Amino acid sequence: MQHGESGPIRVQSAPAGEAYETDAIIVGAGPVGLFAVFELGLLDLKAHLVDVLDRPGGQCAELYPEKPIYDIPGLPVVTGQGLTDALLKQIAPFHPTFHLAQMAEALERLPDGTFKLRTELGTTITAPVVVIAAGGGSFVPRKPRIDGIEAFEGKSVHYAVRQMERFRGRDIVVAGGGDSALDWVLSLQPIAKSTTLIHRRDDFRAAPHSVAQMRKLVAEGKVRLEIADLKGVAGENGALTAVQCHTKEKGAYEIPCDELLAFYGLTMKLGPIADFGLNLRENLIPVDTEKFETSEPGIFAIGDINTYPGKLKLILCGFHEAALMAQAAFKIARPGERLVFLYTTSSTDLQKKLGVS
Repeated sequence: MQHGESGPIRVQSAPAGEAYETDAIIVGAGPVGLFAVFELGLLDLKAHLVDVLDRPGGQCAELYPEKPIYDIPGLPVVTGQGLTDALLKQIAPFHPTFHLAQMAEALERLPDGTFKLRTELGTTITAPVVVIAAGGGSFVPRKPRIDGIEAFEGKSVHYAVRQMERFRGRDIVVAGGGDSALDWVLSLQPIAKSTTLIHRRDDFRAAPHSVAQMRKLVAEGKVRLEIADLKGVAGENGALTAVQCHTKEKGAYEIPCDELLAFYGLTMKLGPIADFGLNLRENLIPVDTEKFETSEPGIFAIGDINTYPGKLKLILCGFHEAALMAQAAFKIARPGERLVFLYTTSSTDLQKKLGVS
C-alpha cells in the first residue's frame, strides 16, 4: 500500500497558544498513538494528540516513509507513510485534534485529579487521562556541523517551521534532501521572495511526486537548486546575510539569504517526558500488563516508550497495548458509567460511529 499520487494525507494543526479540554491527551502521533485514537473513539472518548513533528506518523513517516514494513497484520507489505495514511483514514470518524510542531513541555495534576499538559508554544490541554505514545522519546533535529551556527538558531536558522508567515517575502535557503526539506520548499516557495534548495548530491530521499514538483519549479526558474556542501553561515547579531557552500567545480562561494531551514533528519531523546514524575528504567517507562498504566494513576504508556517483562518493540504490540489502555481509560474518564464491550463486526452502534452502517 502506497500513499496516493497527491501525496500523504494532510491534517490541520489546531491553533497554538490556546486552552483545550478533552477526554485523553496522547503524547506522540506515531502509528500507536494514532491507533489509540481509534480505540478511545469506539468508547466515545475524544483525543488530542501532541507531537513535535509537523505531521502525524512519527518515526514511520519521518525517517522511512517509503520503506516497506512486513509485519502489520493483514497487510503483507505497507510503507511507513502508507500505514500512517491508512490509520488517519481509520480514525477520521472520531475527529481527533492535532497539536503539531510543538513539544509537550510540562505536565501537572490539578486539584480535581485531571491533568494539564503545556507545550513549548503555550498550548494547554486538560484531560483526566494522559497516554504517552512517544516511541523512543522526542525527536530532536540533527544540526549542521557549522561553527558558530548556535548564534543564529531561533532567529534566522531554523530546524522546523512553526509559522509559515514568518518567511513571507524573505530570501530562504532550505538544506536537506528528504521529505521535510522538499515539502517546505514547495510550501514556502509561493510566499518567499526567493527559494534555494541545497543538497550534497542530486539524489533525493523524498517522495517521487515531491521531487518532480521541485524539479519543475527549478526548470521554471522559481527555485534555485544547488548541489553542494553547506559549509558555513555569515551574518551578525543572529541575522543571516549568506550561507557558505563548496563544490569541487566552484570551490567556496556564498548564497545571499535571510533565513536557513536545515532538515538533516532527527534523533530521539526522552526530553521533557523525563520530568513528568514517572518511574523510569533506562529511559523507558515501566507499566503493568493489564492496562499499561505507569507509576502515576491516569497516565498510560504504550508503544516503544514502555517496558514490561516480555516486551517486544513491534507496532502490532503497541496496537494491542492501545486496546487495553482504552478500556482502563474509559473507567477514569467516565466514572460511574457501565462499560459494555462490543465488536465492530456485529455492533450497529459502533458501525454508526465508523460511518459504515
